[in-house]
Amino acid sequence: MALLFPLCVAQASTQDITQLPLQASDKQVWHLPAGEYTGSFRIDQSMHIRCEPGAVISAQGLGNVLTIGAPDVSIEDCTLRDWGHDLTAMNAGVFIEPKAQRALIKNNRLQGQGFGIWVDGTHDVTLLDNDIQGDPEIRSQDRGNGIHLYSVRGARVEGNHVRNTRDGIYIGMSNGNLIQSNTMEDLRFGVHYMYSNDNQVLDNLTRRTRTGYALMQSRNLTVLGNRSEQDQNYGILMNYITYSTLRDNSVSHVRNGGSSNTSKISGAEGKALFIYNSVFNTIENNHFTDSALGIHMTAGSEDNRIAGNAFVNNQQQVKYVAVVTQEWSRDGRGNFWSDYLGWDRNNDGLGDIAYEPNDNVDRLLWLYPQVRLLMNSPGIELLRWVQRAFPVIKSPGVQDSHPLMQLPTGNLQAASQESAP
Repeated sequence: MALLFPLCVAQASTQDITQLPLQASDKQVWHLPAGEYTGSFRIDQSMHIRCEPGAVISAQGLGNVLTIGAPDVSIEDCTLRDWGHDLTAMNAGVFIEPKAQRALIKNNRLQGQGFGIWVDGTHDVTLLDNDIQGDPEIRSQDRGNGIHLYSVRGARVEGNHVRNTRDGIYIGMSNGNLIQSNTMEDLRFGVHYMYSNDNQVLDNLTRRTRTGYALMQSRNLTVLGNRSEQDQNYGILMNYITYSTLRDNSVSHVRNGGSSNTSKISGAEGKALFIYNSVFNTIENNHFTDSALGIHMTAGSEDNRIAGNAFVNNQQQVKYVAVVTQEWSRDGRGNFWSDYLGWDRNNDGLGDIAYEPNDNVDRLLWLYPQVRLLMNSPGIELLRWVQRAFPVIKSPGVQDSHPLMQLPTGNLQAASQESAP
């Protein structure tokens, strides 16, 4: 007869923060002395805690390290490790509850498998200069996000370094927040927006992610001065984004992880900017360089203002299967294209003939990728000659009537930043 044993699931036993040997100072700051402390701790009163060098709190793989349930709590200079990895239970290094308004989490070091910092339904939280590291030994989808904002408003997330988590910073159903000067490396998505409006994304850096900036189902985003380097599939992805501004961003070296032949046949290029079903946006003065594909626009993504950008040394500058021609210049000013072969006879800084990045052959290759096997055949060359000789058969597509002859100043600055160590 088989013996049945009850299933025992280890659970964290939460202790009050006063169980730690905190020492008060004259400035109403509680200091945690050097040493290793184990357990999950809860804070239910307003207080400022600062850890001395060598102070480490470990949850030993269960629950949260710190749970904050009171307003005006500050946690500073602490090392938090080994919290639980139950993503359904939202295990986190620091879990900030709805009552914890105005929490300040500053200059802490967090390392664990679950979520780094989870902010849940509160407002005016500041997350500043924290170092958050996940576990690269487990699958990306089984890790928590480095910073997770859910139904949050007025948050300031600045100067954090996040790596080896699932997403660097996830913002869901959260309005009016600032994401600034963060560095995010070796992740699925660097910054991930879902159903969040009126947010600012300023001066961040993503590197070696699958997608640097995944902007989805949101409006009124201000995305300025960000950098994407060596991201794999997309530098910036716009999915159902409306009434937003992307300006002075720099995306470089986005290339799909597969072999070049596989990428060409499957269409899985690394895309500096991918625009899907997104309208009424302003995309200006950005720098898209050294990627497999500069910009891919699809699914009705018309009525966007695209001007003053630089497309430099991309294997393919534009991919757009159009039903109507899209004009990519505004107020007599277009974009800079490194492969533009026109001239400027009146020296006004603008090309005298329009730049058209795609032709009927490109359209044929997008619709039937297998045709790429015939790229260098006489038949393909004949098609290109026919469309040049008889432009009446030209398909609609992107047209830049006033291409720039030189890189705009802002793009030159972005390029110099990329080349810096």
